[in-house]
Amino acid sequence: MGNAQVREEKQLLVSEVTTKMRESSCTIVTDYRGLNVKQVTELRKSLREAGIEFQVIKNTLARRATAEASLTELDQYLTGPTAIAFSKDDVVGPAKILSDFAKKNDKLSVKAGIVEGKVVDSAQISALASLPSREGLLSMLLSVLQAPMRNFALAVKAVAEKQEGGAQA
Repeated sequence: MGNAQVREEKQLLVSEVTTKMRESSCTIVTDYRGLNVKQVTELRKSLREAGIEFQVIKNTLARRATAEASLTELDQYLTGPTAIAFSKDDVVGPAKILSDFAKKNDKLSVKAGIVEGKVVDSAQISALASLPSREGLLSMLLSVLQAPMRNFALAVKAVAEKQEGGAQA
């Protein structure tokens, strides 16, 4: 395989990663040093089930991608073995999955990330992980929206029962 072909493959990978960084609502940079194959497979499986892509990438190529995506603030976190999780739709999901996995496996550490186009540190990723999931937030919203109607229905029922009781007496 020629040198030009290797360079072309690397440029293609950099442009892919750049696109993913721009299009993802949440990108999280992790250090996976010390995880065995079984643990990495388990992590990849749980991320894949949530629709999150997890990719090991060389730091030099990741830095080229951050330069192209105008996200060079992330470069300081691109040291050591680096794997990046990309999520197009869910912001909380990847943070929650990776943080939960890191609690069970101290070998995985969350370094930083990009949330809605802004570079954030590991503390902000942890705060994001403590939020309810998208589904949880939607169910909370639904219950808040249903509460006034439920209360109104209960009040109407109570008035109707009171009038029935008064009519029978």
